[in-house]
Amino acid sequence: MTDIERLLNRLDALIDRIEPLLPPARPQADWDAIAFRWRRPGYLQAVKHPQLIESDALLGVERQKDLLARNTEQFVRGLPANNALLWGSRGTGKSSLIRAMLDQFADRGLRLIEVERRDLADLPDIVEPLYAREERFIVFSDDLSFEADDPSYKALKATLDGSVAAAPDNVLIYATSNRRHLLPEYQRDNQDTRAVDGEIHHGEAVEEKISLSERFGLWLAFHPFGQDDYLDIVFHTLERMGIAFDAETVRPDALRFALERGSRSGRVAAQFARDWVGRNGL
Repeated sequence: MTDIERLLNRLDALIDRIEPLLPPARPQADWDAIAFRWRRPGYLQAVKHPQLIESDALLGVERQKDLLARNTEQFVRGLPANNALLWGSRGTGKSSLIRAMLDQFADRGLRLIEVERRDLADLPDIVEPLYAREERFIVFSDDLSFEADDPSYKALKATLDGSVAAAPDNVLIYATSNRRHLLPEYQRDNQDTRAVDGEIHHGEAVEEKISLSERFGLWLAFHPFGQDDYLDIVFHTLERMGIAFDAETVRPDALRFALERGSRSGRVAAQFARDWVGRNGL
């Protein structure tokens, strides 16, 4: 065996030892899918069974529904549209409304990419392969909130408006949050606020907290439902489930269910409907 042959054999043995230590190859995105999740170490995983919701199933948020549908319609038509922040009370349909947009516009090229808050630091990598695609992508992040030193916060802020790299024309960011300003607000933040010639000038801490949410061009507020709205959603949900029921019989059970949970929301209404149908064996 020559020296070259011995060297090649040693190289082969070294490669065999190194290969198991290398990270697996990143799978290619299945661009035929309509919904994706961003997965570490960095790839788009197709959602094989996306949870779609019809817009007609959402009650009590007609104004929000119209505004988001109009913005999304502009987007899929290639017209200027805004990133959207849906904020407010829990269980009022914020994330459901975004999924309803996918149901409504998927056949016109709309796609949804769900990104966990902790993965928003990867936004530059997420949007990079989208520049060359013809589809229109909504990057969706649910229950968004940050601490001031969170790297994901900086990445989102730069992607919305402020990075040296231009955001793709075929990408929008839709986010939901219980907070309008996305960052915790403390009493001490207001200590630097000044009044100059009758005008209020916020301190730097307050300005920083406001600056992120202001980069969303569309704000949609979701408020708690009243009792009548809650009952309407309960009855509507039962009807969509194809269940025959007497409203006066269901009403006290539905109100008791909401009272026990301390909330009258669309989520609680749907939970009651499933519980009531199951308990009655319908």
